[in-house]
Amino acid sequence: MVSDTVGDFIIQLKNAGAVGKTQVLLPYSKLKHAIATKLADAGYVAEVAADGAGVTKKLSVTLKYDAAGRHHINGVKRISKPGRRLYAGVAEIHPVKFGKGNLILSTPAGILTDEEARAQHVGGEQLFTIW
Repeated sequence: MVSDTVGDFIIQLKNAGAVGKTQVLLPYSKLKHAIATKLADAGYVAEVAADGAGVTKKLSVTLKYDAAGRHHINGVKRISKPGRRLYAGVAEIHPVKFGKGNLILSTPAGILTDEEARAQHVGGEQLFTIW
């Protein structure tokens, strides 16, 4: 049993890219699908699709590599954990790695990156940073 589904999800993506896999299949959840879609919009993964129905539904994430064969996800850091939730107001949301990375937040407006949260002037739970 996994108690931290978001942490497990991002580490699976990072590890799959480190060994050169092209696709990752995961159990489906709406939260993981929203996060994967946001990662696809930000350019860290190539494609996201939901396969199957009911309890056998899977989330298929196609990983993205550059021309030299390097994975687009260089690192991830989980911020808010099940034992300690961390929230940030819009004034506390700062660029990650001098604008080279993204902070993924769970806000009342949905799953957003740090740039989108500042533009929409909303704060929320800091899920993780990715670069």
